Amino acid sequence: MLTREMRRETLLMYAFISPWVIGFVVFALFPILASLYYSFTDYDIIHSPQWIGLGNYKEMFADDLYWNSVMVTLKYTFISVPLQLLLAMGFALLLNQKLPFKGFFRTAMYFPSMVSGVAMSLLWYWVFNPQIGLFNYMLSWFGVKGPAWLMDPNTALYSLIIMSFWGVGGAMIIFLAGLQGVPTSLLEAARLDGAGRLSIFWHVTLPMISPVLLFQLILGVIESFQVFTQAFVMTHGGPNYSTWFYVYGLYTSAFKEYRAGYSSAMAWVLLIVVLIVTYIIMKLSNRYVYYEGGKSR
Repeated sequence: MLTREMRRETLLMYAFISPWVIGFVVFALFPILASLYYSFTDYDIIHSPQWIGLGNYKEMFADDLYWNSVMVTLKYTFISVPLQLLLAMGFALLLNQKLPFKGFFRTAMYFPSMVSGVAMSLLWYWVFNPQIGLFNYMLSWFGVKGPAWLMDPNTALYSLIIMSFWGVGGAMIIFLAGLQGVPTSLLEAARLDGAGRLSIFWHVTLPMISPVLLFQLILGVIESFQVFTQAFVMTHGGPNYSTWFYVYGLYTSAFKEYRAGYSSAMAWVLLIVVLIVTYIIMKLSNRYVYYEGGKSR
């Protein structure tokens, strides 16, 4: 039986957590459930939503522009995510060595990842400028005429992929933490057995940091599915829809065409795809990710 003091503490507990609960219900749970309802309606924000069932989903899957956004996003994901992981791991391995001023270089590598997406996009918009941009200016030193970068449908998406490498410092820091957690006893034992650096990395270091690699892979895939700022600031989905990312198409439907129902349907499809892809990665990781007690199960 609860005493008076216990009831008082219980009421205080509910009083302290109530701001978070109210905020979660009003600003998170309700909008999520509302968007699920709107995805089955024809809703333009101004007029009352009209129930149309699966109409938005049928229209979406029959829309060539929708599938173009899917292909652009997948292409970006399959190219940028592996390259970002390789770069981040490579820099982490380098800065994990005994180097002079390594603290400075770690900070310098991490700092760009702290720059806001809009500021970074404006900076790279100048870098990719075909007339006065840094890249084409450097290419001119070697007598090479640089491409149009963001203004050419053949190079615009690859330009944004190159730009994505600017933020590998955040992933590098996490890899660095993982590398410093590898037991030195295992590394020393491998050296005593005559293993070379490549063999030590492949058979000792990589398995020990595989949970970190899995974490970075999942984060990278989810972030790549939500690319928006670069397309919004730099290309507006062009040229010729070559950078029409999924989330940019969602934004256009919601805030330019005022089709809240259609955009809600797009958002729920994206959520389901992210959940499925994350589940597949986790299931496939069972054979390759190692934890302190052995393989994950």
